[in-house]
Amino acid sequence: MDRPSEIPVAPRALLFVIAGGQEGARIPLLHEESILGRSPRAEVTLSDEGVSREHACLSYDRTAGGWTLEDLQSTNGTRVNGKRIRSCALHPGDEIQIGNVRLRLVLGD
Repeated sequence: MDRPSEIPVAPRALLFVIAGGQEGARIPLLHEESILGRSPRAEVTLSDEGVSREHACLSYDRTAGGWTLEDLQSTNGTRVNGKRIRSCALHPGDEIQIGNVRLRLVLGD
């Protein structure tokens, strides 16, 4: 019996809020691509004055099998583990800072 080829899918993942007004909140990543920002249209809405309306994009790369974070030319920049980034691969436990909001990427929850 032939088996269909396996298509990689995004693992269950969430953002855990470490600081910035919603500490302890768990934000599930429901799509393979999510905009993080202050806009109510963003998939991950962060209500902090230091966050741009469309601040960053978090996406799952099926080919590489991992998550990528890209700054969307935000005013205040995006940091991963304390370093300002334009785009970078993320790993479980990485700390993302957008404005005054600090988030941790958690896989499998």
